[in-house]
Amino acid sequence: MLIQRPFWYLRHGQTDWNAQNLSQGRTDIPLNATGEAQAVKAGASLARHWRDGVTPIARIVSSPLVRALRTAEAARDAIAQASGVELPLTTDAGLEEVCFGVKEGQPMGDWYDPWIAGEYTPDGCEPFDELKHRATTAVNRALEGEGLPLIVAHGALFRSLRAAMGLPINVRLANAVPLYITPHDGKWELQAFE
Repeated sequence: MLIQRPFWYLRHGQTDWNAQNLSQGRTDIPLNATGEAQAVKAGASLARHWRDGVTPIARIVSSPLVRALRTAEAARDAIAQASGVELPLTTDAGLEEVCFGVKEGQPMGDWYDPWIAGEYTPDGCEPFDELKHRATTAVNRALEGEGLPLIVAHGALFRSLRAAMGLPINVRLANAVPLYITPHDGKWELQAFE
């Protein structure tokens, strides 16, 4: 169960494997040039909220995988440049992307939906329910601190958070588009900021 507090979420910027529709999982693929630009743009978008009256971010908690951490660093630097606010940045291994086992580096395919449903787990892959527990625990750790965290992580991990929020699960999250996530009357609301 997720703690009923608002937070920001940012999926990492694009990688070459994203562009090729390959499953990355724990394979530590760096951002490509598009992903770097997306991360800077996301940070600039987030920096506007210090002026627009939305409760600003207090800290950034990132997956330690390079594509997420580099996105977090670029967003942090863009926020500092635009707003003058230097946000602390930490990593949490609980936010790492799911391990897809033998499917890493392979095209996304017919196995993905059955994996989410718990009907099939590829060799070496983390079961979806385990991912959901790990992701929820990591986000709850981030929510225990003061102020709103910006969580920078991954797409499949976010699908598990959608499951924990009672939202439709298999919805693709765009690269590096900030989401403001808030509980409202027992339901979770997601608002994208581009």
